[in-house]
Amino acid sequence: MALDYRQAAQEILDAIGGPGNVVSAAHCATRLRLVLADDAKVDQAAVDNATGAKGNFKASGQLQVIYGTGTVNKVYEEFIALGHITAATKAEVKEAAAQQQTNPFMRAIKLLGDVFVPIIPAIVASGLLLGIMSALSFMDSNGFITLATDNAWYQILNLVSNTAFTFLQILIGFSAAKAFGANPYLGAVIGMLLINPGLQNANTVATEGVLQTYPVIPGLYSIEWTGYQGHVIPIVIAAGILAFVEKRLHKVVPEAFDLFVTPLVSVAVTAYVTMLAVGPIFVWAENAILGGIQFLLTLPLGLGSLIMGALYAPTVVTGIHQMYTTIDLGQIATYGVTYWLPLASAANIGQAGAALAVALKTKDVKVRSLALPSSLSAFMGITEPAIFGVNLRFFKPFVAGCIGGGLGAMFASIVGLAAAGTGVTGIFGILLCLNQPVQYVIMFAIAGIVAFAISYALYRDPETAGEKDAVPAVETAPAAAPAPESAPAVADAAPAVRAEVLLAPMTGAAIKMTEVPDPVFASEAMGTGAAVRPTEGKLYAPAAGTVTVLAETGHALGMTTDAGAEVLMHIGIDTVTLEGKPFTAHVKAGEHVEAGQLLMDVDLDAIRAAGLDPVTPVIVTNTDAYATVTPHAGASVRAGDALVDLA
Repeated sequence: MALDYRQAAQEILDAIGGPGNVVSAAHCATRLRLVLADDAKVDQAAVDNATGAKGNFKASGQLQVIYGTGTVNKVYEEFIALGHITAATKAEVKEAAAQQQTNPFMRAIKLLGDVFVPIIPAIVASGLLLGIMSALSFMDSNGFITLATDNAWYQILNLVSNTAFTFLQILIGFSAAKAFGANPYLGAVIGMLLINPGLQNANTVATEGVLQTYPVIPGLYSIEWTGYQGHVIPIVIAAGILAFVEKRLHKVVPEAFDLFVTPLVSVAVTAYVTMLAVGPIFVWAENAILGGIQFLLTLPLGLGSLIMGALYAPTVVTGIHQMYTTIDLGQIATYGVTYWLPLASAANIGQAGAALAVALKTKDVKVRSLALPSSLSAFMGITEPAIFGVNLRFFKPFVAGCIGGGLGAMFASIVGLAAAGTGVTGIFGILLCLNQPVQYVIMFAIAGIVAFAISYALYRDPETAGEKDAVPAVETAPAAAPAPESAPAVADAAPAVRAEVLLAPMTGAAIKMTEVPDPVFASEAMGTGAAVRPTEGKLYAPAAGTVTVLAETGHALGMTTDAGAEVLMHIGIDTVTLEGKPFTAHVKAGEHVEAGQLLMDVDLDAIRAAGLDPVTPVIVTNTDAYATVTPHAGASVRAGDALVDLA
């Protein structure tokens, strides 16, 4: 039966409290994106059961309702017409969502996420290499291997392993200035200032003491002439000051002088304020915070770590976890290792074990097909699919995961488990803990097994339990109501499809859909398939067929292959916000294309510069029409290589 788009729009409009509760509305290739005035007016059960909706979730201040390609735009048109709502661009929706977030704490957390998420790849790369170098050194010093260090091969690796951490303030300065709306290159200059070789390296203070101080107010106040290596908060605050000064100067300085006056004055004022006041104050505050965390981590019997390990997953739900990179970096700078990362790893493993229990115990094929890949993703350190798609949905597994994570973290604290770097948890987190591999494995086992056991004991399929045992799912579509016995059930005929192989549309690394860092795609609510982390900015047709959807912003393209597959290629995560700038399409909707034909040029650098992930899901949206959909993931692919088998 064809979807009644007007009914679908009316149901969602009623469920969110009517048109008067809508601040802004837009849509992307798959989702209706709404910013609401009052979330308390939302009838969540009605949203969950809205006709045609494949799921919903709240993110970035927006209620995002998933309809899928070709459907969402029609529902959106009816939604706008029914509510007499003014259509908004995606950028306007994003801005409205930011304005709706009035909680200062949550706005600060989001800001920290905007600062640190873009530089995580650099931190992860250095962190992993630091772990490997630490492991090699450990094996060399204990006689397991003989390590030759007097060669270029070793020395280059050693340079790479510490470069991101040595110049971290420059990376943060650039990213923070961009997040605050300042010139990011001026932010990088402020980062350079704080680690200028003219200052005593902060890492030598513990052994050499402070070698030089300079008076600010003679006899009353002096500052230590030391750098800010390892200190994170001062450069973030400095970037905020830079943005404050620069924006106001742009308004008052005549255009003829703006090019050189504004940067000069902005940098000079920021430098003075930071070096004279912000730096000393926030170094003290940062050290106090780290000291408090370290105090909790050293409480007898690991009680502090038990609490933090148990509460880690709930902070993922709220988004607070985005600030934890600052804790890792601060501990590495102060202690040479981070005790926080093993706690985070224990929490992630706990959620993985809980989701795995659901996968093995459930009799619901759809739940199993979601829970199993989600648990595997969580074991790799990516927990959002497991948390949002499975554990929170049924709640008891979520609690089980928190308990397992807390106990694993408690053990980690008792044995003093520490990581040499940051950025990687789960199975691969052991690479950062190779000085204590046995302790890491035991921690892993405690968190995973305890969570699995509790989740397995408590979980029951809702139908079997005879009660509403689950929080309404946000990733799966509501089941259709059974037809009355007096009326014969008439199934819609599935469209005819033929077996075929979808080719990789881009060159890069092929990954499973469950590893995509977006809860909608990772949950496979839109359909299954595979994804490519592209290394070349060209999108090619995965098969011969007809282009059915081309997003006005260029970030998504859908097609129906000649063999009947309905394929959606979504270039990057949240790239809809870029308003089409990185995308140059070479085809249009309705055009027939051949396999391997160039569809679009993509500026990958522009996507990354915006702090977004260019990973490209290739989704078979009519997955149910096939007996098997088998992705080729886990290896590098060239455009034109086999990516997904359909049979």
